[in-house]
Amino acid sequence: MAMQFPEIDPIIFSIGPLSVRWYGVMYLIGFTFAMWLANRQAEKPDSGWTKEQVSDMLFYGMLGVILGGRVGYVLFYQFGHFIDNPLYLFRIDQGGMSFHGGALGVIAAIIIFAIRTKKSILSVGDFVVPLVPVGLLAGRIGNFINGELWGRTTDVSWAFVFPTGGPLPRHPSQLYEAFFEGLVLFIILIWFAKKPRPAGSIAGLFLLGYGAFRFCIEYFREPDAHIGLYAGVISQGQILSLPMVIAGAGLMVWAYKSKSTTHSQVSN
Repeated sequence: MAMQFPEIDPIIFSIGPLSVRWYGVMYLIGFTFAMWLANRQAEKPDSGWTKEQVSDMLFYGMLGVILGGRVGYVLFYQFGHFIDNPLYLFRIDQGGMSFHGGALGVIAAIIIFAIRTKKSILSVGDFVVPLVPVGLLAGRIGNFINGELWGRTTDVSWAFVFPTGGPLPRHPSQLYEAFFEGLVLFIILIWFAKKPRPAGSIAGLFLLGYGAFRFCIEYFREPDAHIGLYAGVISQGQILSLPMVIAGAGLMVWAYKSKSTTHSQVSN
């Protein structure tokens, strides 16, 4: 028997026209944790980072997430709508963010920050990527509370009947993503980063790990209705995740063949 979706009001409270939503709070939690962890690593004597640089990088990264996420969603998932109405790109009130677009935005932010501070792009990437999974975990929990991005229909005992997903039980794919792309990937990266690693290998592991987890979970996630499955087999999310897997594996191989080493990112 499927479980009924819990009645959680997406709005925590309202003051006049201003509403505080769980979704926004989840992202605030992820950003706050990222700031705490980044500052903790910057305090290490051999980190090569100052708190001011951490603050600047997080600012660049947040812009990358917002701008890249929106542009990526429009181009990857609503391109036809964008062609018909280019101003749709700015209709953020209608929602729509893409992780893959946000990832490209963060990569751009890392490159810009590295050039401006004369740091190695790979070492900046290695510093940044362990900060990301907790934000993914919080964001997917926000998706679950909103009752959006639910999974495909199923008869498993832990399925939910989502208010906007029709009468049939569905996989809680948001929670699958929160667990694997968030918690599990975070643990893997923190464990891997405890020892000095070749520059770029931590960033490569993130790309490989996220891409692999997302590719697999897409089999349980409902495809976008206006896109469906290509050739009845593969989703848009899987197509976008495959380059991450390939790039991540290639970056790790290249990193281990080079002699440049990144400092340990996590204190023992």
